[in-house]
Amino acid sequence: MLTVEGLRSRYGRIEVLHGIDLEVQSGEIVTVVGANGAGKTTLLRCLSGVQPVSSGTITFRGEALVPVPAYRRLARGLAQSPEGRQIFTNLTVEENLRLGAFLFADDRVEKDMDDAFRMFPVLKEKRNLAAGGLSGGQQQMLAMARALMGRPSCLLLDEPSMGLAPIIVAQIFEVVKGIRDLGVTTLLVEQNAFGALKIADRGYVMETGHITMSGGAEELIADPRIREAYLGI
Repeated sequence: MLTVEGLRSRYGRIEVLHGIDLEVQSGEIVTVVGANGAGKTTLLRCLSGVQPVSSGTITFRGEALVPVPAYRRLARGLAQSPEGRQIFTNLTVEENLRLGAFLFADDRVEKDMDDAFRMFPVLKEKRNLAAGGLSGGQQQMLAMARALMGRPSCLLLDEPSMGLAPIIVAQIFEVVKGIRDLGVTTLLVEQNAFGALKIADRGYVMETGHITMSGGAEELIADPRIREAYLGI
């Protein structure tokens, strides 16, 4: 579904991605793990089109993505739930969700809304409240639900566990597994390596803008280097 080859990106004269290669097959959960500052968020920003690519290719469902502007990538089936949630705090929960469906003006939007509320029941309870009044975990759920309102075939999830209590993190990761049951492929970027790899099919390890390891999720969890560097074992 998604292939990245030789991807490079820079901020000014400083290159931060140094020839990234990865692929995501349809139906997979693939995770990119690494420390803060490794370049994970920049990678997702390149995929969603908000960060310029200096060289390399991105192919999504057989089509070259680099020339496609960010606002058209959602229409191609690629949506992102960004780092830090970036919800509209002054709007209600329902208004945030409807913004996620801005491409559509059909009867299915209401069904999409009902599906979101089934996946995140707490959002239904708070649908008429300002999103800024939600807890951190609820805001993360809203950001994910808003992205799903765009009907993506592939969802980019950027640090969904960031700043959340362990019990909420576990709930978020369960939801990510449930998203696959909806037929949505997921590329998950996470500092929480153990939690991400436990639910993933495959993983990549990123360090200072390079992919340094890749393999099956269970294989990476068992690797002594990963266990020492990222799992604290």
